[in-house]
Amino acid sequence: MKTGLQVSPCEGRVSRVEATYLALKLLICNGEFPPGHQVSEQELALRLGTSRTPVHEACLRLQEDGMLRILPKKGIVISPLSPDDIAEIFEVIIAIEGRAAALAASRPAEARAVLADQLDAETMRMQTALAAGDMAERGLADAAFHLALVEGCGNRRFERIMQTVNDQYHRARVITVRMRQRLEQSLPEHREIAAAIRAGSVEQAETAARVHRIRARNDILPLIRDLGLRHL
Repeated sequence: MKTGLQVSPCEGRVSRVEATYLALKLLICNGEFPPGHQVSEQELALRLGTSRTPVHEACLRLQEDGMLRILPKKGIVISPLSPDDIAEIFEVIIAIEGRAAALAASRPAEARAVLADQLDAETMRMQTALAAGDMAERGLADAAFHLALVEGCGNRRFERIMQTVNDQYHRARVITVRMRQRLEQSLPEHREIAAAIRAGSVEQAETAARVHRIRARNDILPLIRDLGLRHL
């Protein structure tokens, strides 16, 4: 079955590679290509309705992201994530988002207010989704909150690092979201982060962001281990 890449023949090679990259990443993140799955570039090209050249270049990028491995003459293997990998990913998230919150809180008042409004809006979107039992929408709002936090801090390198890390973390989130018991706890934690940024409280913003992600880590890692998941 093809995913139907919407890239016209008149578009350049870079656009086609980017579209292929995003389509393949989505298939991996959503679990349609599970850990350890092996596939050829030709099979991917047929599924995506494109040629092998953009598939190959997209796979090179995804290999750099740590999402797959290219095996010469054997095809492509989706890289598994172990519980230890997830633990390492959380260490990166905790460090970067804590610092991002501190940087955001140190920005001018007008920029802080705009970001805090955006963060509060995504938190309200999460609350509405949780009340409706819509876990997919809740996940999108949660991801949007954390993306806005990092983008709003002004450090572009943080943005690039977090994009790769979040793509990997997404697999663990998809598997565990319906099993976690304290999803609603994110709401007051998100509001505390936004309030600290709005007030320009640098230390409080950093602490709130770190505590939030540490709590999520402490919920998710034992759940993964209790489920006996060795690869995600």
